[in-house]
Amino acid sequence: QVQLVESGGGLVQAGGSLRLSCAASGRTFSSYAMGWFRQAPGKEREFVAAISWSGGSTLYADSVKGRFTISRDNAKNTVYLQMNSLKPEDTAVYYCAADPRYSRTFRQYDYWGQGTQVTVSS
Repeated sequence: QVQLVESGGGLVQAGGSLRLSCAASGRTFSSYAMGWFRQAPGKEREFVAAISWSGGSTLYADSVKGRFTISRDNAKNTVYLQMNSLKPEDTAVYYCAADPRYSRTFRQYDYWGQGTQVTVSS
């Protein structure tokens, strides 16, 4: 099993930056692909970014491509989401997730964190 804890959310003005972190427990972190998803009020959970177990492959939603960067440090059991040029429409609860399979489909992920709120003011 993998337990995930997100941090780094907060309130930021449009155009600003935040870096989210997701710390994982367990010794098998490096064997899991990791994903970031978000959910705004009244909307479905949507894919943001994913990274393969090695960090060698990444996927991004079109809405964040060029602004967000996903990375991981397997020695620290941590995955990151660097968010730049934030927009009000990026406001949501952000979740990290883990699964052995590398995917942009949230239903495929077995393990989830509790989420961290990101609010972007205009």
